[in-house]
Amino acid sequence: MGIQHTLKALSDPVRREILNMLKNGQMSAGEITEKFDITGAAISRHLSVLKEADLVRDKRDGKFIIYELNASVLEEIMLWLKDLKGDNSND
Repeated sequence: MGIQHTLKALSDPVRREILNMLKNGQMSAGEITEKFDITGAAISRHLSVLKEADLVRDKRDGKFIIYELNASVLEEIMLWLKDLKGDNSND
């Protein structure tokens, strides 16, 4: 997917909060759903959008689906933004 798809996925505050939660480690879909006051179906859709943008990965663990952050895509976005900004520092 392209950067446009990734940025669209990042545009939603619920999806950004899910990514923020996953930076602390893997979580099941149920654990993620518990943190929000919206339906499980809505969370499932948000997770699908994040997965389609390759921002999260999932794996099955018995009857649970476990999600984890795919930081490499975020790093690519950060490098693109740094290049766009014209930041030539080596930080």
